[in-house]
Amino acid sequence: MEIKPIKTENDYNQALERLEVIFDAKKGSCEGDELEVLGILIDQYENEHFPIGMPDPIEAIKFRMEQMGYNQNDLANIVGLKSRASEILNRKRKLSLEMIRQLHEQLNIPTDVLIQAY
Repeated sequence: MEIKPIKTENDYNQALERLEVIFDAKKGSCEGDELEVLGILIDQYENEHFPIGMPDPIEAIKFRMEQMGYNQNDLANIVGLKSRASEILNRKRKLSLEMIRQLHEQLNIPTDVLIQAY
């Protein structure tokens, strides 16, 4: 077992290849330990080189509404008025602090997503 930091794209590709070879290793075995450490190194490299940004607040609201089977009327019950819900979904109204609280509580959308500029 030779484990080294993943510093280059070539190192990354080699690590992925090795991961495929030892993917089914038993936990606690030498290869299982290698798999665990290699997974951590790959994750760290990917987080540094392929960061995933936060979703857009309005898209997050629309996505959650779709997941929950909600429509604009349901959103209106959360934010107060149907016209306000329409303005939010059409990006004509910014989310207030109270709206962010309600959306977080009722739709379970993380507040750090909702407070972003859009």
